[in-house]
Amino acid sequence: MKQLVNTFLAILIVAFGLMFLASRLNSAQGYSGGNTLTIYNWGDYVDPDLLKQFQEETGITVIYQTFDSNEAMLTKVEQGGTIFDVVIPSDYAISKMRQENLLLPLDHSKLPNLANIDSKFMNLSFDPGNKYSVPYFWGTVGIIFNPEMTKGIDFSSWDSLWDKRLKNNIFLVDGAREVMGMALNSLHYSVNDTKEEHLQEALAKLNKLSPNVKAIVGDEVKMLLANEEAAVGIVWSGDASEIMDDNDKLDFVVPEEGSNKWFDNMVIPRTAGNVEGAHKFINFMLRPEVAAQNAEYVGYSTPNVPGLKLLPEDISGDERFYPPAEITDRLEVYDNLGKRMLAHYNELFLMFKMNKK
Repeated sequence: MKQLVNTFLAILIVAFGLMFLASRLNSAQGYSGGNTLTIYNWGDYVDPDLLKQFQEETGITVIYQTFDSNEAMLTKVEQGGTIFDVVIPSDYAISKMRQENLLLPLDHSKLPNLANIDSKFMNLSFDPGNKYSVPYFWGTVGIIFNPEMTKGIDFSSWDSLWDKRLKNNIFLVDGAREVMGMALNSLHYSVNDTKEEHLQEALAKLNKLSPNVKAIVGDEVKMLLANEEAAVGIVWSGDASEIMDDNDKLDFVVPEEGSNKWFDNMVIPRTAGNVEGAHKFINFMLRPEVAAQNAEYVGYSTPNVPGLKLLPEDISGDERFYPPAEITDRLEVYDNLGKRMLAHYNELFLMFKMNKK
């Protein structure tokens, strides 16, 4: 009997140990709610000091995870293996998440700092009434170039990229929408074009660009361009700002044919474990001083009006990153093209990359 009791106690100890271990693992992977908040964001996209400040003010422990594309983020949220409380997707991804019922409606009464957002960044097509999303950063896609290495080439048009003097001297960002969009814009088509004839024209034109393309890269594009590994890059405006901080020889321009005007927004997934904490975090990030500090650290453009006024004049007055309406009015927001057409964009982009190899 004594041996049976000892065996039973041993089983209980092991069981409690496993439960404790599972709890710690779940916490580390963002499974837990309670006093923990799991944030899922792009890499290098928040000032770490602000996460510490939020933790100190609220007592909520922040678990921070990153993704490198909207598609990767969507896959992980759809699978539901990890519980996220706040996610920061781009415009077309938010539209898709709404359609697939992946988001919780926001309680605007818990977000009084939402009044700090410029009205022109509210009520956009991907989320009418901002029922599910709150603006975080915005920006453009354009050309960053090193004038000393490009020797007088005018980059006011996308067509400049096909200049033979740029052979093996261009880095492209590894994004199907951005690269296909650039090729479509160069043909004076919309970045949301779905006509097969136009898409094939864009692919053919991209294939002609191949001799000039040194590589198609991810986040490392910032280091490579700052180190002058190539003269030109197609990048998001915030990345351009960061690169130019590291190498002030470079310049950035949005070509006149048009480009993408994008928005990243904070949302709460339907599976969130700490909805109250998620609202607190979103409202915290909307404070003017917090938005300004985050914009100065990350380098992207803030939609926060009083926050923008707190930034140094050399940042808030730089029209390359805060362009006037006559430029932004001719830029386009990515539409949600639907699963089938997005897959086709990815397929065409893959064909271009394979041709490049």
